[in-house]
Amino acid sequence: MVVLAVLFAVLGAASNAAGTAFQRKAAARVASGGGWRLLRQLARQPVWLLGIAGVVGAALFQALALFNGPMALVQPVFVLELPFALLIGVPLLHRRLPREGWWAVAAVVAGLVVVLGAAAPSGARTDAPMTRWIPVLAGCLGAMALAVVASRASRSPLFRAAALGSAAAVGNALTAALLKSATGTLADDGLVAFLTTWQTYGFALTGVAAVLLLENALQAGPLAAAQPALTIGDASVSLLLGIVVFDESVRGGWWVVPELAGAALIAWGVWELTRAVPHLRDLTG
Repeated sequence: MVVLAVLFAVLGAASNAAGTAFQRKAAARVASGGGWRLLRQLARQPVWLLGIAGVVGAALFQALALFNGPMALVQPVFVLELPFALLIGVPLLHRRLPREGWWAVAAVVAGLVVVLGAAAPSGARTDAPMTRWIPVLAGCLGAMALAVVASRASRSPLFRAAALGSAAAVGNALTAALLKSATGTLADDGLVAFLTTWQTYGFALTGVAAVLLLENALQAGPLAAAQPALTIGDASVSLLLGIVVFDESVRGGWWVVPELAGAALIAWGVWELTRAVPHLRDLTG
């Protein structure tokens, strides 16, 4: 089951990265326009439809991953989405990744292996009582609201991007927790129960909110501020929610040392990758 969870999570990260890359390629072909006009122009392009298929596939892979393994294992794997996005998008857009970018990709992958190998996340629950959900919902939604308020009160693009990226990260983690619970209901009790449980509509709403927050984060400031907050925040909050909501566990004691070292390696790799993105345009040929 753990192997399946990791496999589906990797496929989900790759699928979402491919979907994003194809959508960006399609958008680059549209000279002007917005709203429904833009959507109609994009819908005529097969590459854009491939992008939508990638996003839908990512959601299905994530659901399968969460059904087969603990959140504390599945969600950190999605940090691979950024390296996948560059590895797929760079040749698709006829760009070249610099040598530093390749080292950063290797750092993210190595750091993830170290973190998951040291933490050894475990847990098999997909349900939780409302006595756990209520404080989790209050805490996550409250944190998202505070981050949005803080971003609006600041004039610093760096702070605003980081705050909104953090809010999106909390939203992604909460969405994953609700999705895990909903897919467990689907497997145990069938489609009718899935369509009538509140978690199904909860993950739909929080998922949309997380996407909107991410879009605002990318508009508010540089990618180098928004992406690390999103990537590290999603993994960290998901780990916490897995423990609090689903009774998942990770190894402690001296294992914390390699866990922190791996997390630092991931953070460095993500930071370097976000710094490499603005320079891709200058590296053609």
